[in-house]
Amino acid sequence: MEKEKIKETYKEYATRKATRSPLFKNVARAFLCGGSVCLLGQAMAEVYILLGVKEDDAFLLSSICLIFLAILLTGIGIFDDLASFAGAGTLVPITGFANAMSSPAIDSKSEGFVLGVGAKIFTVAGPVILFGTAASVIYGVIYWITTLF
Repeated sequence: MEKEKIKETYKEYATRKATRSPLFKNVARAFLCGGSVCLLGQAMAEVYILLGVKEDDAFLLSSICLIFLAILLTGIGIFDDLASFAGAGTLVPITGFANAMSSPAIDSKSEGFVLGVGAKIFTVAGPVILFGTAASVIYGVIYWITTLF
């Protein structure tokens, strides 16, 4: 009985202290910032194409540049501020994944390359890789079964 009262008291306290996030403002920021990242990637690809690079290679190069920029911004501490402002807009898959891979590696660098970087590099991205791979296998099996009939 006493635990239920404590839980209810904490729940009331947390509800009182929680601030409501401005939904429209957050959605607009995420849309504009995520769109800007995509626009930057497309612009890079167009520049590479203008320089004579084949289209497939141009898109590959722009992806590599976006990954590099995300890791660079993570390393110098700007990506976190950008993510705080843009919210979900920084989760555009390529930049968000680059940040998820580089953050633990940068944070654990002082522990050495084997026990630090090597052991902790997948702490954030590991579950994404695991469940993404598992989901793709499940979807592939479902697709394969549906094509049998």
